[in-house]
Amino acid sequence: MSCRPRPPSRRVVGVDPSRLPSASRGCSGPRSPFPVPRSPFPVPRSPLMAAFVQRKSQCLARADASRKGGLDEGAAAVVQLLNGRSRFCTTSSCSGRLVLAQDGTAGTQSCGIRKTNCAWLLVTHKRCAKDDVMTALEKATGDVVLKFEPFILHVLCQELQDAQLLHSVAVNSGFRNSGITVGRGGKIMMAVRSTHCLEVPLSHKGKLMVSEEYVEFLIDVANRKMEENTWRIDRFYKCLELALEAPTSADNSPGETGKNHSVYTRRRKRKTIQEQEAHTSPKDHSEEQGPVDDAETNLGIFAELMI
Repeated sequence: MSCRPRPPSRRVVGVDPSRLPSASRGCSGPRSPFPVPRSPFPVPRSPLMAAFVQRKSQCLARADASRKGGLDEGAAAVVQLLNGRSRFCTTSSCSGRLVLAQDGTAGTQSCGIRKTNCAWLLVTHKRCAKDDVMTALEKATGDVVLKFEPFILHVLCQELQDAQLLHSVAVNSGFRNSGITVGRGGKIMMAVRSTHCLEVPLSHKGKLMVSEEYVEFLIDVANRKMEENTWRIDRFYKCLELALEAPTSADNSPGETGKNHSVYTRRRKRKTIQEQEAHTSPKDHSEEQGPVDDAETNLGIFAELMI
């Protein structure tokens, strides 16, 4: 029986095996001293993440289906800020508008902008004058309603934690009717909205049912609501910038992490205190309270930003 010499082991001189790529360790073939090149694009870590990346790419590539064909000037900064982040994607937005809407009856085919079951006699995203409204009302042939619709924004979020962060910023900016919905396939949608709206009927079958003085009063109310809406958008944008630039929870030390309470917990505690004060104080609490500038709360919402 002949003994053959054992072939020399293939070893890479001067390279620590523990620092080699995992693909080269434990394989039967020769080990490579060079690291495996990584793709320049982020690789989705889960099917839900892959689905979000696909939805975002499709949404951004889709043509704008609005009548205007583009973003409202008042909402453009917020939309661009969110779409510039990998974890968010805006699907629809409106900076706020004042509309004269007429119901969809015969004879409205040539009146203003046609929508489903109604026609827009007038639409503006800025302050409105009485003469513009009265001129539009002269075209009315049906029932006309004056509407003010505040800022609204729908955002597709990658994870529920991202939606919770956005919800906290929206609520603290004055958009208290905001909410989160989770659909099929893990689709997480965050809606930024408020009840700061107005809807008043003005005419019936083409006949103006109110005085011009009352129309002027309504326009003044709608213009003040538009100014308040613009202020809330600016506040939302500034708070959102701070939230997205805040350090992530992974960068916080264990001691700091224990100090970061959820904004929802603080809000519940503050609500309980306000209810107790309402029972002990004779002050009338029937009027709706506005956004409270609580420095601790406004800064605490940014500490919940996840990776």
